[in-house]
Amino acid sequence: MAEGDEEIRPEDEEVEGGAVKSFLEHLEDLRWTLIKSGTAVFAAMIVCLFGVKYLVVFLDWPRVRAAQRHVALVPEDTNQMVTVRLGELVLQTVEAKSNRLGSIDLGTNQYVTLVLEPVVAGTNTLLSLRVLTNGPPPANAGPKLSFMGPADPFMFSLHLAFFGGLIIASPFVIYFTGQFVMPALKIREKKYFMRAFYFGTVLFLGGVSFAYLGVMPAAIKFAVLYARWMRVEVPLWNAVAYSSFLIKFMLGMGAGFELPVVLLALVKIGLLNYQKLSAMRRYMVVGNLILGALLTTPEVVTQVCMAISLQVLYEVAVWIAWYWERQEKRRAAAQTPPRD
Repeated sequence: MAEGDEEIRPEDEEVEGGAVKSFLEHLEDLRWTLIKSGTAVFAAMIVCLFGVKYLVVFLDWPRVRAAQRHVALVPEDTNQMVTVRLGELVLQTVEAKSNRLGSIDLGTNQYVTLVLEPVVAGTNTLLSLRVLTNGPPPANAGPKLSFMGPADPFMFSLHLAFFGGLIIASPFVIYFTGQFVMPALKIREKKYFMRAFYFGTVLFLGGVSFAYLGVMPAAIKFAVLYARWMRVEVPLWNAVAYSSFLIKFMLGMGAGFELPVVLLALVKIGLLNYQKLSAMRRYMVVGNLILGALLTTPEVVTQVCMAISLQVLYEVAVWIAWYWERQEKRRAAAQTPPRD
């Protein structure tokens, strides 16, 4: 960021980019910004309502991925899922507490398929049992999503459409907001604003992806295992509560990943520096734990993952602040005339 500073002349740093407007004209611009942003969000929500079944598939992936993971709390508890098939017809899927079902050895894999096949013996047709110890996970493994009331499907659709609409319409909302804010910024402020916007967008998407692909399957698996450890079966989950759990954590993780942008912006305007950030490290450990509890769901795994991620991002911000300070010292030393 330091190299680009030389492109701006000192006399242009305080030049504003837009025409001077009256207070009422600013209110009119704000009104149209809100109208255009609201229209974009509403149109995106309508699109999401028609495609809500695809959003359900997207949100259901962490639950499916968690069901495919094999984690036993104790060695003797295999948590094996046994699927009984008659040809290609699935008759039943049950959980076996040991790797033996009568005289049948189920092996050590978590997912086992018992295939009933017809066998002709003389004039009789019998059923033989074939054991597949390397079968794929059943489609209905793990807790199933369900609705607990007659209004839940509609509320669930509106919930998904609202957040899906916000995400889809966010580029338009940001563009309309930029049209309203950017004319009031000075040339130097615009430069830093655009850089913060680009890096912030990348970090937000990285946080959401990290939560969706990495943390959520592990957190869901932990929730199921913890319930089983308490001897409580988890056959069903409320789809509305599940979607709220997933969306809140993804958005919270995305917002938490904006921490370096905020800290480095404060460094640029002079409120923080490398020494202050380094001295704040011990307090940030506690602060990140608090942020993990506020930005995520009330579940230990997600809160700890959030706190660790924030601490890593904080250390990255400290390193970047050190690098900037080092570059400034080198530039100042290069500009200092040598003494005779």
